[in-house]
Amino acid sequence: MSTRHPSVLVVDDEIDICNNLSDILTAFGYDVETATNGFAALDLVQRRPFDVALLDLKMPGMDGLTLYRKLKKLRAGTVAMLVTAYAGGDTTREAIDAGAWQVLPKPVDVGRLLGEVERVVGQPTLLVVDDDADLCENLWQILRQKDFRVCLAHSHDEATRKLQENPYRIILLDLKLPGGNGVGLMETIRESNPEAKIVVITGHRSELEETIDRVLSEGAEGVCYKPFDVNRLLEMIQHAAEQNRT
Repeated sequence: MSTRHPSVLVVDDEIDICNNLSDILTAFGYDVETATNGFAALDLVQRRPFDVALLDLKMPGMDGLTLYRKLKKLRAGTVAMLVTAYAGGDTTREAIDAGAWQVLPKPVDVGRLLGEVERVVGQPTLLVVDDDADLCENLWQILRQKDFRVCLAHSHDEATRKLQENPYRIILLDLKLPGGNGVGLMETIRESNPEAKIVVITGHRSELEETIDRVLSEGAEGVCYKPFDVNRLLEMIQHAAEQNRT
């Protein structure tokens, strides 16, 4: 599998800031693209994933927080940091509540920024594959608090596309999916990324007993039944992450 450079999207309506941050991040080995407004940024995000998005809060047409909410729907695995001259108070709380990683004050402390970006790209990548959007959002919130970079897929085809984009370290895989099933997807995962750790999730314990036994025998790390015991699920994911590091 080819090694790719971690990617950063810089969005600021001041082109000099975009160019300056791009030069700095590129010098440290990051793959950087820039946009001077939210609409151009969303166009880039629709075409490719980014590990990190650095978003100016105050921009004409679409502010950074609105942009992040749209970005999150398209690319839940992109970790956002908002940059603003008005950091603190309600601004920071609203951004963090929406799922942003950090709110950084302007002018940007480059040392702090590089440290935060490095910390983000070092977080384990995790893909949740389940057609229940509410469940996925809940898992996203829980796992982001545990410093995982969490991507979401709601169908067999969407998961296949996401797997082509990113070598996920951990995959939570529902066995019943629109357009296919978890068993077939597990075979795709093994072919494209044999190092990935797979945790099966299902609400059909008795109905899928034979299938569950099969996927466990073929290398799945374990199975967690819905409704989840969240602590047990987190233990399984943490164990998978530790196994992946060894």
